[in-house]
Amino acid sequence: MPIRVQNDLPVKEILEHENIFVMDEHRAMHQDIRPIHIGLLNLMPLKEDTELQILRSLSNTPLQVDVTFVNVSSHVSKNTSTSHINKFYQPFSEVKSRRFDGFIITGAPVEQMPFEEVDYWEELTEIMDWTKENVTSTLYLCWGAQAALYYHYGIDKVQMPHKLFGVFPHRVMNRKIPLVRGFDDVFMAPHSRHTDVPIEKLRQDKRITILAESEEVGLFLGMAEDGRQIFVMGHPEYDRVTLDGEYKRDLGKGLLIDIPKNYYPEDNPENKPLLTWRATANNLYTNWVNYYVYQTTPYDLYGTPF
Repeated sequence: MPIRVQNDLPVKEILEHENIFVMDEHRAMHQDIRPIHIGLLNLMPLKEDTELQILRSLSNTPLQVDVTFVNVSSHVSKNTSTSHINKFYQPFSEVKSRRFDGFIITGAPVEQMPFEEVDYWEELTEIMDWTKENVTSTLYLCWGAQAALYYHYGIDKVQMPHKLFGVFPHRVMNRKIPLVRGFDDVFMAPHSRHTDVPIEKLRQDKRITILAESEEVGLFLGMAEDGRQIFVMGHPEYDRVTLDGEYKRDLGKGLLIDIPKNYYPEDNPENKPLLTWRATANNLYTNWVNYYVYQTTPYDLYGTPF
């Protein structure tokens, strides 16, 4: 699938080296098709890492995808340069007059704070409300999923006694739903979080459909509104060394951190981590773009009501 990005986006070269079809703006303007418009609200601190991971995940369908990077105005990123933000991102205030076929809201390293104490919470709730009227399907990742479940359905997160950290097995619960089409009965996916949304409460809410879960870490994948809201509690977009970087970062800070489960061969951090979830990640994003965005979005985004 061609991903359309700005000509000089730094991660463009990395994607091209991976043989991912990245189309620049000039070539995209001469395509006689309507691209799928996806917005990415990137709340992660290392924004370029997340850009690369999400773009890589979106690259496995023959559709042309036009990605717009969005940021909140009520928070200043400390780990990504201001020049990068100003050049490649648009504040939500500049895009809220638009409509999108799909929208992704990432996680954020604020999970141990009450939602209302997050400095951009008010702006985020405005964005989540806006998606209900202006986006065909919204994909919420990790803390973003927790925030959506709390705001839309009143189900709060809980603090875990230990960080859920590693790569865990999950089981598909509802194979008839297209979002899990092609998934193995049991599949692996990464998690990295201190909080959880109790799966018992999710089961009790008939508005939410659980599609995949884990005995160890609870919900992995759920949806509501017939797929207009999709919740991913883990991080299928992570690359091979993301958990490794988190583990060694925390060790360097002197924090108590367990070795990520099911990640290093023989649980030895000197060994190269095993990549056991890439096929699942590709399948998830391809199914989302195809069945919940492309197949249901109107051709005329602005002339057809959602």
